Amino acid sequence: MLRRPIACATCSISTKWWYINLFFWLAATVCQAQVEQSARYEIPMLGFGQPFEIVPAFQNGLFLYRRLTGIPNEPNDQLEIQKLDTAFNPTWHGYLAVQKKYLLVGRKADADYLYLLFHYVDFSRNDLEMFALEQGTGRYVRHVIKNFIPFNPSEFQVTKEGVLLGGYFNKIPVVIFYSFDTQKSRLLPGLQSDIGELTHIKVHTDGSFDVLVSARNLQGTRTIWVKSYNAQADLIRNLPLEPEDNKNLLFARSLKTANNMQVIAGVYGSRNSEYSKGIFMASIDPSGLQQIRYYNFGDLQNFFKYMKAGREKRVRERIARRRIRGKKIRFNYRFMVHELVPYKNQYVLLGEAFYPHYTSAGAGYSGFFMPNTMGRNNYVRDGRIFDGYNYTHAVVMGFDNDGNLQWDNSFEINDVKTYTLEQFVKLEPHTDKIDLLYMFRNELRTKVIQGNEVLEGKTSEIIRTGRENEITRMDESNTSRLDYWYGNYFYAYGVQDVFSPESGKRKVFFINKISSR
Repeated sequence: MLRRPIACATCSISTKWWYINLFFWLAATVCQAQVEQSARYEIPMLGFGQPFEIVPAFQNGLFLYRRLTGIPNEPNDQLEIQKLDTAFNPTWHGYLAVQKKYLLVGRKADADYLYLLFHYVDFSRNDLEMFALEQGTGRYVRHVIKNFIPFNPSEFQVTKEGVLLGGYFNKIPVVIFYSFDTQKSRLLPGLQSDIGELTHIKVHTDGSFDVLVSARNLQGTRTIWVKSYNAQADLIRNLPLEPEDNKNLLFARSLKTANNMQVIAGVYGSRNSEYSKGIFMASIDPSGLQQIRYYNFGDLQNFFKYMKAGREKRVRERIARRRIRGKKIRFNYRFMVHELVPYKNQYVLLGEAFYPHYTSAGAGYSGFFMPNTMGRNNYVRDGRIFDGYNYTHAVVMGFDNDGNLQWDNSFEINDVKTYTLEQFVKLEPHTDKIDLLYMFRNELRTKVIQGNEVLEGKTSEIIRTGRENEITRMDESNTSRLDYWYGNYFYAYGVQDVFSPESGKRKVFFINKISSR
């Protein structure tokens, strides 16, 4: 196949792939939770072809990409990139030459560009390369980001003025800001001093951003440091949350309200433990005045609903006995907060509970302990081999503007295991309900809640092809995923084995457009 480079006249919007099938439903497939599968895009998987990865461009569509290696007479690898609009119409298609020893470590799309960040395979070269591709044409600009610190970026965010690269050097969080205007990079002030955990980089619409770090304060208590920067990456506030005695703040997410209040939610635990005991909700006003509220897992109404009925009953009885005796309620979970979003006059928090699984010689081991940090896996520990994270359930909580808990609910996650911590359950708020969704083995699983109540229990819907009499086989490798797109639309993607009496078998990479009503 002729390799067409990106950023040339041949990459016009009329470029098509002959082997792509596009199907639209005349009547959209609807499952019980009012979730529609309204469109589908397929690419046949030929031989050992590499499946695509996807970067959402929101109202501008989607980017598909995959790395092609071992190309005869080619000194470089090729990154094959396809741009689709929201109706799955191809707009352009091309190839980007990538040096063989450079790894793709970050990808992000804004309103105008697709950004691709590359890092050398080892620390013999610390500079990074970034390509900014115009969404409409595929033409690109190459940026060399100077860097003198040997670290692998684990965070990649784009602001109005530049890009942010976050990671660790000797267990110390570092963040580099690269300016589009000056084309120079620098370390953010207020970091580089203490061992800690980089928990969140939150970019705001005005170009300012916050960096949240979990580290110890002067009293030795682990807390969340909120470091606020303007659009030019100047430090304007460096403030630690002040937790109660015997409460350590482990992980957090942040958002900023219209009246410049900062809302921070996360998990708390013991001094030297990675286990979470509950959720905290904090607010900081423009003057720096802060307030924190704490909610023990045992105090939540629906936290244990993921358990079988008998086990949940025993747990509830245990909680009641401890309350009668005046004893503290203690539950320890591995729990990660993924989202904090405004909803009507509330804030909705979404998080997931998980535990690591280890194997040893000829046997499996599961336990509620994990590598030293949640974001950087150790694959061998005490002679045991890390074998992925198992998820138990997602928790959704609603808070009022003062941080008071209004309701909580949960969604059990069955059989999901992954080797990197990622968000599985997604939420779609409506005026009178919240839809919860996730993908597992090419099945869309949904639940509908309203506050503490369950309007519709867990249901499953097969990801469909849009053709009659076609049967899809479950993806045993669980490579299928569901992610946010734009508005109330999601996209589901993965690999399917499809069979029909008329056309026989085929293996395809698919994307389905999904909406929640």
